[in-house]
Order: sequence, then C-alpha cells, then structure tokens
Amino acid sequence: MNTLFRSKLTFCALGLFFPGTGLNCFYLQGIKNFWAWAQFFALIGGVLGFWLLQINTSSSGAAWFLLILGFIAIEASWLSTIVFGLRPDEKWDLQFNSNTQSHQKTESGWPVVITVILSLILGAGTMMTFLAIGFEQFFVYQIEEARKISQ
Repeated sequence: MNTLFRSKLTFCALGLFFPGTGLNCFYLQGIKNFWAWAQFFALIGGVLGFWLLQINTSSSGAAWFLLILGFIAIEASWLSTIVFGLRPDEKWDLQFNSNTQSHQKTESGWPVVITVILSLILGAGTMMTFLAIGFEQFFVYQIEEARKISQ
C-alpha cells in the first residue's frame, strides 16, 4: 500500500535536473521500476560511449551506439517531465496519490510549468545539437571514404 504523497513538482524537478538517471521514475514507483534502471544504464553507456569517442577519434561504431543510448535516456527523462508535468492535477492524484492516507491534493502552479518549459528548451536544444554533430560526423566520414576510393 502506497502511503507517501507523490509531488508533481518533485518528479518534474528530478527529471529536469538529473536527466537520464531514472531518479524521477524511482521517486514514483520505487526501486523495482524497469524504466528507471533502463534509463540509468543507458546513461552509463552514453558516458562510456562519449569516453570511447574521445579515445578513438570518432571512428568507433560501438561508441556511437552507446552515445545514442545515453542521448535517448536524457531525452526520455525530459520528455517524461513534460508529459507528467502537463497532466491535470486530478489525474495525477488519481494515479499516484489514491492510496495515500493524507488528504493532501496536488496543486501544481508555476513551478511545475517552469520545469516543463525548461525541459522543453533543454530537450529541443540538446536534440538539435546532437543531430547537427551526428550529421557532421556522417558527412565527414563520407568524404573520407570518397577520398579512399578515389586514390
């Protein structure tokens, strides 16, 4: 039986400030949450992929795959912050606070709206940056391969 009150602001703040760690999912559903662990390990893989790219000068396919996993974990965290932050308070309470013994109700207000806005800005900016770097690396690779063929 769930006896703790789940704050929408706490969930959104965890998703905004600790993206990819799964802390926001752990907050809602506990240590046994599959998606929280998936986010956490994908973030660790992304850090490992970034480290491998620094060592291998951007030529490792496995490193790029791991980096993409980390990117997806971070973006998924910001996306869940947006989705759950925009959820009506009544629906939030019905899903996450229906078993609480306190009669406290969720009142989102401006702090939740600001976390949603910041998550949208950071998520969109990160996605555009990642896509720009990814396409740049793809075209650099294509040019290098064309030079090899022409020689």
